[in-house]
Amino acid sequence: MLELRRARKYYDSPGEAIHAVDDVSMSVCAREFVAIFGPSGSGKTTLVLLAAGLLRADSGSVRFEDRDLATLTKREMLSYRRTELGFVYQSFNLVAGLTAEENVAVPLLLRGTPHREARKRALAALDDVQLLRRSGHTPAELSGGEQQRVAVARALVGEPKLVLVDEPTGNLDSETGGSVLDLLSALPSERGAATVLVTHDGRVARYASRVLGMRDGKLTEADQEQAAILQ
Repeated sequence: MLELRRARKYYDSPGEAIHAVDDVSMSVCAREFVAIFGPSGSGKTTLVLLAAGLLRADSGSVRFEDRDLATLTKREMLSYRRTELGFVYQSFNLVAGLTAEENVAVPLLLRGTPHREARKRALAALDDVQLLRRSGHTPAELSGGEQQRVAVARALVGEPKLVLVDEPTGNLDSETGGSVLDLLSALPSERGAATVLVTHDGRVARYASRVLGMRDGKLTEADQEQAAILQ
Protein backbone atom coordinates (compact mmCIF):
# COMPACT_ATOMS: atom_id res chain seq x y z
CA MET A 1 0.00 0.00 0.00
CA LEU A 2 2.69 2.50 1.07
CA GLU A 3 6.21 2.22 -0.32
CA LEU A 4 9.31 4.38 -0.04
CA ARG A 5 12.06 3.65 -2.53
CA ARG A 6 15.48 5.05 -1.59
CA ALA A 7 13.80 8.23 -0.37
CA ARG A 8 15.99 11.11 0.76
CA LYS A 9 15.16 14.44 2.34
CA TYR A 10 17.88 16.97 3.20
CA TYR A 11 17.77 20.25 5.08
CA ASP A 12 20.42 22.90 4.56
CA SER A 13 22.27 24.00 7.67
CA PRO A 14 25.26 26.38 7.93
CA GLY A 15 28.24 24.41 6.72
CA GLU A 16 26.44 21.13 6.09
CA ALA A 17 23.31 19.38 4.87
CA ILE A 18 21.25 17.53 7.47
CA HIS A 19 20.14 14.11 6.20
CA ALA A 20 16.71 13.91 7.85
CA VAL A 21 15.71 10.89 5.74
CA ASP A 22 18.70 9.17 4.18
CA ASP A 23 18.17 6.51 1.50
CA VAL A 24 15.12 4.96 3.18
CA SER A 25 13.26 2.07 1.59
CA MET A 26 10.26 0.50 3.29
CA SER A 27 6.84 -0.87 2.51
CA VAL A 28 3.65 -1.12 4.53
CA CYS A 29 0.94 -3.56 3.53
CA ALA A 30 -2.79 -3.11 3.88
CA ARG A 31 -4.04 -4.03 7.36
CA GLU A 32 -0.55 -3.71 8.88
CA PHE A 33 0.46 -1.74 11.98
CA VAL A 34 4.08 -0.56 11.81
CA ALA A 35 5.93 1.50 14.41
CA ILE A 36 8.97 3.62 13.56
CA PHE A 37 10.94 3.79 16.80
CA GLY A 38 13.85 6.10 17.48
CA PRO A 39 15.12 9.11 19.43
CA SER A 40 14.12 12.71 18.82
CA GLY A 41 15.87 14.12 15.77
CA SER A 42 16.25 10.74 14.06
CA GLY A 43 14.03 11.70 11.10
CA LYS A 44 10.79 9.99 12.11
CA THR A 45 8.52 13.00 11.65
CA THR A 46 10.11 13.88 8.31
CA LEU A 47 9.43 10.32 7.17
CA VAL A 48 5.70 10.50 7.92
CA LEU A 49 5.46 13.97 6.34
CA LEU A 50 6.90 12.45 3.17
CA ALA A 51 4.33 9.65 3.34
CA ALA A 52 1.57 12.23 3.70
CA GLY A 53 2.78 14.23 0.72
CA LEU A 54 3.34 17.25 2.96
CA LEU A 55 7.02 17.15 2.06
CA ARG A 56 8.52 16.08 -1.24
CA ALA A 57 11.53 13.77 -1.37
CA ASP A 58 14.72 15.27 -2.77
CA SER A 59 15.38 11.94 -4.47
CA GLY A 60 13.84 8.50 -4.56
CA SER A 61 10.08 8.07 -4.46
CA VAL A 62 7.09 7.76 -2.13
CA ARG A 63 4.26 5.66 -3.52
CA PHE A 64 0.72 4.94 -2.35
CA GLU A 65 -1.10 2.07 -4.04
CA ASP A 66 1.62 2.21 -6.73
CA ARG A 67 1.08 5.92 -7.43
CA ASP A 68 4.14 8.13 -7.07
CA LEU A 69 3.04 11.06 -4.89
CA ALA A 70 5.44 13.37 -6.76
CA THR A 71 3.45 12.86 -9.98
CA LEU A 72 0.04 13.73 -8.52
CA THR A 73 -1.67 16.95 -9.54
CA LYS A 74 -2.77 19.38 -6.82
CA ARG A 75 -6.33 18.06 -7.12
CA GLU A 76 -5.16 14.45 -6.88
CA MET A 77 -3.00 15.25 -3.87
CA LEU A 78 -5.93 16.90 -2.10
CA SER A 79 -8.04 13.84 -2.84
CA TYR A 80 -5.32 11.58 -1.42
CA ARG A 81 -5.16 13.55 1.82
CA ARG A 82 -8.93 13.92 2.18
CA THR A 83 -10.10 10.43 1.25
CA GLU A 84 -7.22 7.96 1.64
CA LEU A 85 -5.22 9.38 4.54
CA GLY A 86 -5.72 10.10 8.21
CA PHE A 87 -2.98 12.05 10.02
CA VAL A 88 -2.57 12.50 13.77
CA TYR A 89 -0.21 15.45 14.28
CA GLN A 90 1.96 15.72 17.36
CA SER A 91 0.95 19.40 17.63
CA PHE A 92 -2.78 18.58 17.15
CA ASN A 93 -3.43 21.26 14.45
CA LEU A 94 -6.97 21.89 15.67
CA VAL A 95 -8.92 24.97 14.54
CA ALA A 96 -9.14 27.29 17.54
CA GLY A 97 -12.60 28.70 16.86
CA LEU A 98 -14.32 25.35 16.28
CA THR A 99 -15.71 22.93 18.83
CA ALA A 100 -14.35 19.40 19.14
CA GLU A 101 -17.31 18.12 17.14
CA GLU A 102 -16.76 20.69 14.40
CA ASN A 103 -13.02 19.98 14.23
CA VAL A 104 -13.69 16.27 13.76
CA ALA A 105 -16.35 16.93 11.13
CA VAL A 106 -14.06 19.13 8.97
CA PRO A 107 -12.58 16.30 6.84
CA LEU A 108 -16.06 15.01 6.04
CA LEU A 109 -17.42 18.45 5.15
CA LEU A 110 -14.46 19.03 2.83
CA ARG A 111 -15.47 15.86 1.01
CA GLY A 112 -19.00 17.13 0.59
CA THR A 113 -20.65 14.97 3.24
CA PRO A 114 -24.04 16.45 4.28
CA HIS A 115 -23.82 18.38 7.53
CA ARG A 116 -26.19 16.11 9.47
CA GLU A 117 -24.28 12.98 8.48
CA ALA A 118 -20.93 14.64 9.20
CA ARG A 119 -22.15 15.63 12.67
CA LYS A 120 -23.40 12.10 13.39
CA ARG A 121 -20.09 10.53 12.37
CA ALA A 122 -18.06 13.14 14.24
CA LEU A 123 -19.92 12.42 17.47
CA ALA A 124 -19.42 8.67 16.98
CA ALA A 125 -15.68 9.23 16.46
CA LEU A 126 -15.48 11.34 19.64
CA ASP A 127 -17.28 8.58 21.51
CA ASP A 128 -14.63 6.11 20.27
CA VAL A 129 -11.94 8.20 21.99
CA GLN A 130 -14.05 8.71 25.14
CA LEU A 131 -14.64 12.40 24.54
CA LEU A 132 -18.30 12.64 23.61
CA ARG A 133 -19.11 14.70 26.71
CA ARG A 134 -16.64 17.39 25.57
CA SER A 135 -17.92 17.60 22.00
CA GLY A 136 -19.16 21.18 22.40
CA HIS A 137 -15.89 22.60 23.76
CA THR A 138 -13.27 24.51 21.80
CA PRO A 139 -9.55 23.57 21.95
CA ALA A 140 -8.88 26.36 24.46
CA GLU A 141 -11.35 24.68 26.82
CA LEU A 142 -9.70 21.26 26.49
CA SER A 143 -6.60 19.83 28.13
CA GLY A 144 -3.64 18.80 26.01
CA GLY A 145 -4.67 15.17 26.30
CA GLU A 146 -8.22 15.96 25.25
CA GLN A 147 -6.98 17.92 22.25
CA GLN A 148 -4.87 14.92 21.22
CA ARG A 149 -7.90 12.65 21.40
CA VAL A 150 -9.86 15.09 19.21
CA ALA A 151 -6.99 14.91 16.72
CA VAL A 152 -7.19 11.10 16.74
CA ALA A 153 -10.95 11.19 16.19
CA ARG A 154 -10.53 13.63 13.30
CA ALA A 155 -7.97 11.34 11.64
CA LEU A 156 -10.25 8.31 11.88
CA VAL A 157 -13.64 9.81 11.08
CA GLY A 158 -13.23 9.50 7.31
CA GLU A 159 -12.35 5.79 7.50
CA PRO A 160 -9.00 6.23 5.71
CA LYS A 161 -6.97 3.43 4.14
CA LEU A 162 -3.75 4.73 5.72
CA VAL A 163 -3.32 6.35 9.13
CA LEU A 164 -0.09 8.19 10.02
CA VAL A 165 0.50 8.95 13.69
CA ASP A 166 3.21 11.26 15.04
CA GLU A 167 3.98 10.69 18.76
CA PRO A 168 0.36 9.99 19.74
CA THR A 169 0.55 9.81 23.54
CA GLY A 170 2.92 12.58 24.60
CA ASN A 171 0.07 14.55 26.20
CA LEU A 172 -2.00 11.65 27.52
CA ASP A 173 -2.04 10.02 30.93
CA SER A 174 -1.19 6.31 30.96
CA GLU A 175 -4.81 5.10 31.12
CA THR A 176 -6.08 7.34 28.31
CA GLY A 177 -2.92 6.74 26.29
CA GLY A 178 -3.50 3.01 26.55
CA SER A 179 -7.08 3.33 25.32
CA VAL A 180 -6.00 5.45 22.34
CA LEU A 181 -3.29 2.93 21.46
CA ASP A 182 -5.79 0.07 21.75
CA LEU A 183 -7.98 1.94 19.26
CA LEU A 184 -5.07 2.53 16.87
CA SER A 185 -3.84 -1.06 17.07
CA ALA A 186 -7.33 -2.32 16.21
CA LEU A 187 -7.53 -0.26 13.01
CA PRO A 188 -5.98 -2.90 10.71
CA SER A 189 -8.29 -5.71 11.80
CA GLU A 190 -11.48 -3.77 12.54
CA ARG A 191 -11.35 -1.02 9.90
CA GLY A 192 -8.88 -2.37 7.36
CA ALA A 193 -6.58 0.64 7.71
CA ALA A 194 -2.80 0.36 7.52
CA THR A 195 -1.20 2.33 10.35
CA VAL A 196 2.27 3.85 10.63
CA LEU A 197 3.13 5.26 14.05
CA VAL A 198 6.33 7.09 14.93
CA THR A 199 7.47 7.30 18.54
CA HIS A 200 10.47 7.58 20.84
CA ASP A 201 8.62 5.57 23.52
CA GLY A 202 9.26 1.83 23.57
CA ARG A 203 6.01 1.21 25.45
CA VAL A 204 4.11 2.76 22.56
CA ALA A 205 6.09 0.94 19.86
CA ARG A 206 5.21 -2.42 21.42
CA TYR A 207 1.59 -2.02 20.33
CA ALA A 208 2.63 -2.44 16.68
CA SER A 209 2.86 -5.74 14.84
CA ARG A 210 6.20 -4.70 13.32
CA VAL A 211 8.79 -2.29 14.69
CA LEU A 212 11.52 -0.58 12.66
CA GLY A 213 14.32 1.43 14.22
CA MET A 214 15.44 4.84 12.99
CA ARG A 215 18.67 6.69 13.73
CA ASP A 216 20.34 9.57 11.91
CA GLY A 217 17.87 9.44 9.04
CA LYS A 218 18.33 5.74 8.35
CA LEU A 219 15.68 3.07 8.81
CA THR A 220 16.70 -0.39 10.01
CA GLU A 221 15.50 -3.25 12.11
CA ALA A 222 15.57 -2.15 15.74
CA ASP A 223 19.19 -2.21 16.97
CA GLN A 224 20.30 -3.88 20.21
CA GLU A 225 19.71 -0.82 22.37
CA GLN A 226 16.26 -0.23 20.89
CA ALA A 227 15.40 -3.94 21.11
CA ALA A 228 16.26 -3.92 24.80
CA ILE A 229 13.89 -1.01 25.39
CA LEU A 230 11.14 -2.88 23.58
CA GLN A 231 11.44 -5.93 25.84
